Amino acid sequence: MLSQLPRFAVPRPFLKWAGGKSKLIPQYLPYFPKDYKNYYEPFLGGGAIFFYLQYLRPTKAILTDINEELIITYRCVKEKVEDLIILLREHERQHNREYYYRMRARIGESDIEKAARLIYLNRTCFNGLYRVNSKGIFNVPLGRYSHPKICQEDLLRSCSAALANSKCFQADFVNVLEYATGRDDFVFFDPPYYPLSNTSYFTAYSCNSFHQKDQERLRDACAELASRGVRVMVCNSDCDFIRKIYTEIGFRIHPIKAARSINCNPKKRGFIGELLITSY
Repeated sequence: MLSQLPRFAVPRPFLKWAGGKSKLIPQYLPYFPKDYKNYYEPFLGGGAIFFYLQYLRPTKAILTDINEELIITYRCVKEKVEDLIILLREHERQHNREYYYRMRARIGESDIEKAARLIYLNRTCFNGLYRVNSKGIFNVPLGRYSHPKICQEDLLRSCSAALANSKCFQADFVNVLEYATGRDDFVFFDPPYYPLSNTSYFTAYSCNSFHQKDQERLRDACAELASRGVRVMVCNSDCDFIRKIYTEIGFRIHPIKAARSINCNPKKRGFIGELLITSY
């Protein structure tokens, strides 16, 4: 069904997401395995790799993230896309500065309302950034957009079709150990990156932070998956710590270049080295 969609409706991320991988896919292409049957993405985020691979060759997928509101949104896109579109049209009709901050402060809604709210805020907030405070409350200011694309109907429908063969639920990344068991399985990990400096330590996509011990816990999960024959791909920042912990378990290190787009100073936006790490 996906292959029959018109070009404008090819599935791609419906959310803007810090660290999104859409622009890196050409560099990732040589490293994707060719013969897997099941796909797993435990740090789902914007889902760029999932949507690309699902359009290329649809497979069964399990998609998880620690961010409950994000998972609710994916489920609603998958199961209730027409209802979601109706609510997004209303957000688009009413959008202005006052409305944005009123929506940002709202809580306690139904799942479909939460999904529409997240997409609305994501499409209108500063840089499409998802950030919460210590209480888990979204706190990004309004962005400077004259005509933000809030209700992208064709895109949402194509994403709904892409998600049809998937399961989406909230979970810690180690949950993938319960499902990925052998060579038919491909796991892609896109965790919060290890900071290159104290000022670059940004992990607030949920109220749970991701620290060095979590990076080591992720490394251990990767080692366990690889021991089962699972194909594992990980991306992270290019630094001695990340190189060391994955070299120790025999993974292959592939340096790539990524555009850095989130910085309050445009002069500090540019290209930075990252790592693509594989078990195969």
